[in-house]
Amino acid sequence: MLDFTFHNQTDIRFGRGHIDNELYDVLHQYGTNVLLVYGGHSLKQTGLYDRVLGLLKDLNVTELPGIEPNPKISSIREGQKLAKDHQIDVILAVGGGSVIDAAKVIASAAYYKGDPWDLVISPAKRQDLAQLPVVDILTLAATGSEMNFGSVISDPTIPQKKGTQGPNSPAVSFLDPTLTYTVPTRQTAAGASDIFSHLCEQYFDTAENNDVSKSMIEGLMRTVIKWAPIAVKEPENYDARANLMWAATMALNGIVGLGTVNHWTVHPLEHELSAQYDITHGIGLAILTPRWMKFALNEESKPLFARFARAVWDQYGYDDMELAENSIRRTHDWLKSLNSEMTLPDVGITDDSKFADMAKAAVAGGSLDTNAYVPVTEQDAIQIYRDSMHDFAE
Repeated sequence: MLDFTFHNQTDIRFGRGHIDNELYDVLHQYGTNVLLVYGGHSLKQTGLYDRVLGLLKDLNVTELPGIEPNPKISSIREGQKLAKDHQIDVILAVGGGSVIDAAKVIASAAYYKGDPWDLVISPAKRQDLAQLPVVDILTLAATGSEMNFGSVISDPTIPQKKGTQGPNSPAVSFLDPTLTYTVPTRQTAAGASDIFSHLCEQYFDTAENNDVSKSMIEGLMRTVIKWAPIAVKEPENYDARANLMWAATMALNGIVGLGTVNHWTVHPLEHELSAQYDITHGIGLAILTPRWMKFALNEESKPLFARFARAVWDQYGYDDMELAENSIRRTHDWLKSLNSEMTLPDVGITDDSKFADMAKAAVAGGSLDTNAYVPVTEQDAIQIYRDSMHDFAE
């Protein structure tokens, strides 16, 4: 197991009773000027918008609505201006990972004199800046942004989609599973696919004897496999929603990725898809993951895929290669049971004209040819995209 340093100070408030009883005091400790960041109309339709504003009636609230999935740099620029103009003390992000991602970058941009895109393409600059405290109310189990340092921001005019790391994770995160009851089936499935992909990216790694991380990931994978279909079929099943929400947080708060060696692969490939086509991130991951697994299976990776088959999919009685192949098929079939869109044409991508440029950007941005679990060249990446144009086959 490799050496590591771990630090995360996010205060988690999990369950039904915390928001009404604690939100005001949590925010007020930082000051009276609050920037409320949120997404679309669903927040108002569910009543959460009015509920939150009612709790903040004695505070000075400035609103930044309209944060989109795959959050755009234009929203960050608007948030930077609002934070400066209104002398914001704390940011309250109410929504899913995209809203929280945006809030974290705005929190840095509030102290930056230049264009906030600089902080996306050069994350090191954020480490020298102060950062406004971010408090969030999570409404979608998926990205884990509620307890990590990362954000992914897009500039559709280039187009580029980049990850950036800040100096702080959110100060306080309110995780109430009941707030996810109204999440549409498609987004619930995409969120579960995102969680599973985060776990896969950290599991398929060449670090030796890292059994603590591997075993935790296997348990989280089994949890997502069990509860995601239930959440899709029974949207108001509290245990299903609670397990997915906590699994999403645990999948990407840094703990299970300690002591790993390799860079992620499927996320860089998907970021190019959603940068070019603005598709739903979790669905892109669901499409690409089994195709990448098929590419990555070889004699050297076979033992880990076989372990994956035994520990996650409860598969026994075959040789290692058969187990490995079964695990990939089981992964695909489970993802397909959640997601109706499992090929690129299903999400409107019907030609390969952009694949070469996407592959070049993904390989360079993710160091996939040198630091991936199984090295991926530009030609390999193009082939993974092409394989994703068709129904999955063994």
